[in-house]
Amino acid sequence: MDDQIKQIAERLRGLREVLELSVEELATGADISQEEYQKAETGEYDISVSMLQKIARTYDIALDALMFGEEPKMNSYFLTRAGKGVSIERTKAYKYQSLASGFIKREADPFIVTVEPKDENAPMNYNCHNGQEFNYILEGRMLLSIGGKELILNEGDSIYFNSKLPHGMKALDGKKVQFLAVIL
Repeated sequence: MDDQIKQIAERLRGLREVLELSVEELATGADISQEEYQKAETGEYDISVSMLQKIARTYDIALDALMFGEEPKMNSYFLTRAGKGVSIERTKAYKYQSLASGFIKREADPFIVTVEPKDENAPMNYNCHNGQEFNYILEGRMLLSIGGKELILNEGDSIYFNSKLPHGMKALDGKKVQFLAVIL
């Protein structure tokens, strides 16, 4: 995980330097706190997909370029075989597997997200980003908090929500949860 986060941090720093922006200018442009962005550039901080998506959309670059270091090339279709999506483990608790990494200028970002269980009393990590999000539970049970409302989602359940609202998730029953997340 640490190596992957450090690589993303290097790509963020490289993007900022290519755009000839200061930390403050990039953070302000992407509507991210300067402190949060500075931590991300160090590679010692969990970089959220929502932060990367804000930066990618603001500066018109592919999310994949920041997350995986690869530019998408396909424009008619992109096939991802079972278990073969490009993945990144942001922390020991979250793993994202991209399902459309090779499709250029896509309007949604679909991922298979795996959330590992952690201490029931551990605080939930929250994020928010522009747009909307769809989650479909493939395996396990998950506590999802959206704007202060807590919901339990079981296998086969789905939810569509305004992702501008602070949201966070936690695996339940001491087991991992796996879900399809589509970020629009």
